[in-house]
Amino acid sequence: MPNAKIAGMGKYVPERIITNHDLETMMDTSDAWIRERTGIHERRWVEPGRETAATMGVAAARNALKQAGMNEQDVDFIIFATLSPEYTFPGSGCLLGDELGLNGVGALDIRTQCTGFVYALSIADQFIKSGMYKTILVVGGEVQSTALNVSTEGRDVAVIFGDGAGATVLTATEEEGRGILTSNLHADGKYARQLYCEDPGSRGDKRVSHEMIDNGTIYPYMNGRYVFKHAVTRFPEAIMETLAATGYTKDDIDLIVPHQANKRITEAVQQRLDVPSEKVFSNIHKYGNTTAASIPIALTEALEEGRIKAGDLVCTVAFGSGFTWGANLIRF
Repeated sequence: MPNAKIAGMGKYVPERIITNHDLETMMDTSDAWIRERTGIHERRWVEPGRETAATMGVAAARNALKQAGMNEQDVDFIIFATLSPEYTFPGSGCLLGDELGLNGVGALDIRTQCTGFVYALSIADQFIKSGMYKTILVVGGEVQSTALNVSTEGRDVAVIFGDGAGATVLTATEEEGRGILTSNLHADGKYARQLYCEDPGSRGDKRVSHEMIDNGTIYPYMNGRYVFKHAVTRFPEAIMETLAATGYTKDDIDLIVPHQANKRITEAVQQRLDVPSEKVFSNIHKYGNTTAASIPIALTEALEEGRIKAGDLVCTVAFGSGFTWGANLIRF
């Protein structure tokens, strides 16, 4: 049975930088308030009408293919994780495939929000293990900025999120003990309305109405304290589950790359696991929470900075809306 290994990583973030001081001009907030609660100093927002989840994904994908020493025609399948596609339908994966000249290559969009990339890696791994595909392009891309309530009323959510994309090329390998060693995926829908966007949706007689706009139900809602409480529990659980499945211990892990949700969450997870801070990667201060894009962006930067080397054992882990959570254990 072949194994799925990471052959290349790439990222793309918009050039437009939005600092905490910029947000001070839009709402009643402060740089100190945002840093203390989130650890975020700045984030990237797209230029509306010019950059989308798919266009950013294309740029990230090309960077990943270049690092892998491959070209677009080597790709057998596409998996695109996003909660912010260009259209209600079709999905961003089809648009990305067209831009890359991969017409006829299958494209699967998945919507597990902040856990999207963890789910996507697991799905790609199973396709490769089954022998169905040999080279899969996995992309996480998000445009959050155009969906935010950028006002004092919406500041608790608006200050957190940023835009960007990250990609990985997975290929089949016969090399034992390398690549994705194990994954675990979880969900519990009873918490769905603790972190969600109510409208537009298909529950009522209209998808969009002036009432939805007036009531603000088109903007994301998050019960911050509730999410924090569950996240700091589920992150360590998912990591320990990968270790139990493989026989490794937390001391064997060279680097943990968590979804960049909130610096306070990352610090709490590090403390609960009792691992040194240098073993937990964080770049939320530069990009904010980019949902499904956060892990591939972070993985790419960790590689660029020499924080991940050949042979290293790396754990990616995420928690988010759904609630969903999970982890992948990867030998680079």
